[in-house]
Amino acid sequence: MMNKPTILFDLDGTLIDSTEAIVNGFYKAFRSYNLTEPTKAQICSLVGHPLEYMFGSLGVKEHLIADFIAIYKDDYRQNYLAQTTLLPSGFEAVSKASEFANLGVVTTKTSLYSKNLLENLGILKYFSVVIGRDDVTHPKPNPEPILKALEAIGKSSKSYMIGDTPMDAKAAKSAGIFSIGVTCGYESRENLESICDYVCLDTLSAVEYIKISNS
Repeated sequence: MMNKPTILFDLDGTLIDSTEAIVNGFYKAFRSYNLTEPTKAQICSLVGHPLEYMFGSLGVKEHLIADFIAIYKDDYRQNYLAQTTLLPSGFEAVSKASEFANLGVVTTKTSLYSKNLLENLGILKYFSVVIGRDDVTHPKPNPEPILKALEAIGKSSKSYMIGDTPMDAKAAKSAGIFSIGVTCGYESRENLESICDYVCLDTLSAVEYIKISNS
């Protein structure tokens, strides 16, 4: 495994589109308390952060955040498989990457939901490890989840993190690995270029860049 590079993937906005499931879960939580729902754009701007941070940033009082998360998770649990799809070229990106690299997932979703999604979408078999929010004490942008994934996979010639938010890049930099931003998700190219080592259109382009860099 040491002679192969390692590629770690974020999920939302990088490999999958679960916008509908996420937004509907937030709407359900706010409606349950008869509060004005945040806009879809407001919710999407926070995707990738832990739920505690997302609800707090949307104005939920601290003592209610746990209740909002519980309502969100209940709704998400019922709908996430039906309301989540692979991004265009997502399957091709993972399949192609598996031909020359060791693969892992690092996400702020829980590992159970992540594995269920990946299995349902037909790509779980390609990944050696899936690190979710429940597997670490400090999620991205802390390097802990990336370091944990790298430890599980083993030594590689070079390691990369592909993600659609600055949090992915910050975690990668702190972990000492190369960060690639993709503009197919929830962040602008300008913001990604300000922190990522490299930025491209989508995850397949990122995989092709890594393959060329290691040929």
